[in-house]
Amino acid sequence: MGGSMVLARRFEEHRPRLRAVAYRLLGSLGEAAEAVEEARLRLERPGVGADADPGPEAGAVRNADRALTAAVARVCLDRLRSRGAARREEDPYGEDGRVRLPDPVVGRVPGPGHGGPGTGPDSEQRALLSDGCDLPFMTALDTLGPAERVALVLCDLCAVPSDEVAEVLGRTEASARQLADRARRRVRAAAPAPDGDPEHRREVVAAFLAAAGEGDLDALLAVLDPDVVARSDGGTLRPSLLRRGATTVAAQAVIFARLAEAAHLVLVNGAPGVMAVAEGRVISVMSFTVRGGRVTALDVLTDPDRLTRLGLTALLD
Repeated sequence: MGGSMVLARRFEEHRPRLRAVAYRLLGSLGEAAEAVEEARLRLERPGVGADADPGPEAGAVRNADRALTAAVARVCLDRLRSRGAARREEDPYGEDGRVRLPDPVVGRVPGPGHGGPGTGPDSEQRALLSDGCDLPFMTALDTLGPAERVALVLCDLCAVPSDEVAEVLGRTEASARQLADRARRRVRAAAPAPDGDPEHRREVVAAFLAAAGEGDLDALLAVLDPDVVARSDGGTLRPSLLRRGATTVAAQAVIFARLAEAAHLVLVNGAPGVMAVAEGRVISVMSFTVRGGRVTALDVLTDPDRLTRLGLTALLD
């Protein structure tokens, strides 16, 4: 079997994993699917496949699996660069007046009694979340430049050797290592690790949900860190919101809870979160960072266009 045929077969076998790589690099589920398909088409071009002369797609890595990862990473790098300098200089945390959040991966909480039937993530979700990518981490990735983001994701999440990362970036191996180290420090500073016990984190989120629904400000203040930050991404149709401090965030949570007819405990990028519903449609997805037993950050996607594209109403069945 020729090298191109081997790559083609392996590509289909690894498509879910490759989409997960692209999601980490782009922060968009739709763009990730497009990037994976673009990489497949590139590999089918004459002279690109592994049975041609070794080139950047076929000869710069030592096996077919990493060749496919490199191909997808190159497409994503091009897309990140095409977003332009203005996008790269934006602050996704909202200091510039706008909040930008990555697409969330939302699933039901396993087991009965948690906002839906007792089913865990499907196979595609498991691939997307296999390396761990909570929403704060994904948001922190948006603070990186294109080369930094690719270097960090390939090195830390895909275990690609630094010499092969250098090939993808068109840099020296030492430069690729430096990029990954710098990106690692920036992401750790922007998104400190949450509490490790998933069950305890779920209890904190459930307590927040109950208190907001009952309008109990005292109970909300008990689960919110005094310096909590709440960020809301409303897209182009709704204003972004940035709120700081437990009192302000608690009051906002009560107001928002009154707008929802129902709220369900869900998994957001593998971590406990909340999905709010009104008039049969999803109106928000909330992701929580829990540290020291309290909510330190709350990221809310309210963009109606993106929520519709994510197809979340299927979780209500």
